[in-house]
Amino acid sequence: MDVGGNGGGLIVNKQRAMIPNKSRGEFVRNQRKDSEGFSESPDLEFEYADTDKWSAELSELYSYTEGPEFLLNRKCFEEEFRTHVSDKKWTELDMAQHRAHAMRLLDGLEVITREKRLKVSRAILYMVQGTFAECSSEAEVQHWMRYNIFLLLDVGTFTALVELLNMEVDNSAACSSAVRKPAISLADSTDLRVLLNIMYLMVVTIQLEDPADSAEWRASRETFKTELGSPLYNNEPISVMLFGMVTKFCSGHAPHFPMKKVLMLLWKSILFTLGGFEQLQNIKVRKREELRLPPLPEDSIRVIRSMRAASPPASASDLIEQQQKRARREHKSLIKQDNLDAFNEKDPYKSDDPREDEDDNDDNDNSMEAEPFPMERDEVMPPPILHPPSERVNFPKGLPWAPKVREKDIEHFLESSRSKFIGYTLGNDTDTVVGLPRPIHESIRTLKQHKYISIAEIQIAKEDEFQKTPLSGGEEDVEMCSTELLYQGILPSLPQYMIALLKILLAAAPTSKAKTDSINILADVLPEEMPTTVLQSMKLGVDVNRHKEIIVKAISAILLLLLKHFKLNHVYQFEYMAQHLVFANCIPLILKFFNQNIISYITAKNSISVLDFPYCVVHELPELTAESLEAGDNNQFCWRNLFSCINLLRILNKLTKWKHSRTMMLVVFKSAPILKRALKVKQAMMQLYVLKLLKVQTKYLGRQWRKSNMKTMSAIYQKVRHRLNDDWAYGNDLDARPWDFQAEECALRANIERFNSRRYDNNQRNPDFLPVDNCLQSVLGQSVDLPEDFQMNYDLWLEREVFSKPISWEELLQ
Repeated sequence: MDVGGNGGGLIVNKQRAMIPNKSRGEFVRNQRKDSEGFSESPDLEFEYADTDKWSAELSELYSYTEGPEFLLNRKCFEEEFRTHVSDKKWTELDMAQHRAHAMRLLDGLEVITREKRLKVSRAILYMVQGTFAECSSEAEVQHWMRYNIFLLLDVGTFTALVELLNMEVDNSAACSSAVRKPAISLADSTDLRVLLNIMYLMVVTIQLEDPADSAEWRASRETFKTELGSPLYNNEPISVMLFGMVTKFCSGHAPHFPMKKVLMLLWKSILFTLGGFEQLQNIKVRKREELRLPPLPEDSIRVIRSMRAASPPASASDLIEQQQKRARREHKSLIKQDNLDAFNEKDPYKSDDPREDEDDNDDNDNSMEAEPFPMERDEVMPPPILHPPSERVNFPKGLPWAPKVREKDIEHFLESSRSKFIGYTLGNDTDTVVGLPRPIHESIRTLKQHKYISIAEIQIAKEDEFQKTPLSGGEEDVEMCSTELLYQGILPSLPQYMIALLKILLAAAPTSKAKTDSINILADVLPEEMPTTVLQSMKLGVDVNRHKEIIVKAISAILLLLLKHFKLNHVYQFEYMAQHLVFANCIPLILKFFNQNIISYITAKNSISVLDFPYCVVHELPELTAESLEAGDNNQFCWRNLFSCINLLRILNKLTKWKHSRTMMLVVFKSAPILKRALKVKQAMMQLYVLKLLKVQTKYLGRQWRKSNMKTMSAIYQKVRHRLNDDWAYGNDLDARPWDFQAEECALRANIERFNSRRYDNNQRNPDFLPVDNCLQSVLGQSVDLPEDFQMNYDLWLEREVFSKPISWEELLQ
């Protein structure tokens, strides 16, 4: 293309002459975009779910360094198989023979010799991996995986594995050896890795429901789910044991623990026993029915899935040209929205990160090309993204969310109206409207139509009642569900568990610098001998990055699932966990995580598809080259990284919602520019949670920020739920005044401690409320066990304490 020559300019001029004035601006814009290689990025075709595809979740269990162990597992199985069975293949035997061999392997786990136990464990792992040597396709491997796993579950393998894992965790010799080693590698955790691999594959495969499953398998699944969430293993749920491994690893006493596998098994165990996001929605609906609350205004999962992403921010070069073009305009009679966005003042909340200088224009932007408002959608601008007909959503005219109002908001509105028009207040009365003007009556009626009472409000009110009337309040009926059992299990050490998870998250974050005092999370990915060629180094580099991404994915999912389940079970269980996350600096940690090139993180290609299980055990592996490693896969984005980002944003929302002191932490840590960069990811769900976080702090960012970010404000208006009477877009809220943040957290902490003490601490009952025996005969008639030394010296005690002390009976009787 002749950019600088006259010929090119002549062609453009001729083309422009043929275009009507109305569309000439659009033509110039398209020409500029084409010449710069800038084009509208498509929506990311990402569907948020509890997990990725089953095959992806299987492959992420193994690091690429573990590749040679697949053949070792096969060799161990075949040696055991040939000893007891004829030359037939495993796939050719009948069910009785399969069961008999599984029982033999289970007996082999109980031998004393460690080498023999490891060999049998590897044979079982090969069975769980689908006896892949006898399969010709991935589908066949997955079929035999399911069959073998349900067979092993039926003969009681999982219980034996938990006992072995307990024994390995308590193996002090291995721990002390690992502590003394200068460099820990894959070989130090062999026994643990084999056991965790089997347990993970069993949990993930049994959890997966298939319509073709037999009634026997369905019953086994339900039984296993109940056992996994009950304190049957070592008198605690298996999740509590895994949490203990996490804290032991972070304390430095067991640096050889394969932490990625522990975290993945912990995540899948919590997901299986407590339930995923669909089950959470069902529990919420059921609980609201039990409390006789109105049904939910909409299904949040369905609404979010139907939302369309807003356009990403314009590039810096586009904005500069746009501003120059506007400066040349002579007519200024009509100020449009775009002109408001052209202000380019420096964001007062920008940090000193040099990367943010590149985004100066973005931060004062045109930050989001928001969708047109609902009234304009049809007439002004058609949607820029054309979805395939099968995925087209009939979006309702209007806003996606029904507005909500809290009882507190109605009270506040009535109190301010009464003090303004009448001159006195009535406390918590929300019914008396005498003396108020008719428009106020209509406002109150509208507010009450949209009043939303949450389950948390009912739980708080009930807890207050229990605290006020400990005697007449009666016994609380606590449903001993899996969530309640898990909370009781982790309650004594919950602060340590949260700190440990955040330490590992910090070490795995891509923005973290390598420090001498940080924990080593690469123990189960580094080989014994470090790479010697460029190709090996590249492969290990991909493996290490992938390893860190999977750890972030598992921790973000664990924290979000626990927060959501605890909030539904009892709000103070949620508040206890959330407060300890805040105390452990979770908010700045998540902001630090997002303070990177988030587009690069989401589109990272840290995977080698030909080495993923089960592909690598069925197909002939091609020769790896540096070019093929650099190219990566053809996916538009990395599912696990986008999943992690959304989870972390949801956690941040959970921690800061309705908490003024924590919202101010977002402002203090200058989160606005960091969060706005995340809006560049063209995925509706991620954008929604970013906009929610921007909405809660908008009123504190100053008028200039709001004026410079009008399109972000418009996007918030369109996509985030409205709270009537919430003047989030203005800075005149009473809460904007200085606030005693410490008092707010201390009051919450006192409520949490009272709840935990009342419900779980039987030793700390208030002695004033214990029943008292007032009958003289029964008190004197009680048999008291006196210590032996007291009985021997009873005469001396009588002489010293009774006979030798004068008693003034008159004073005693008075």
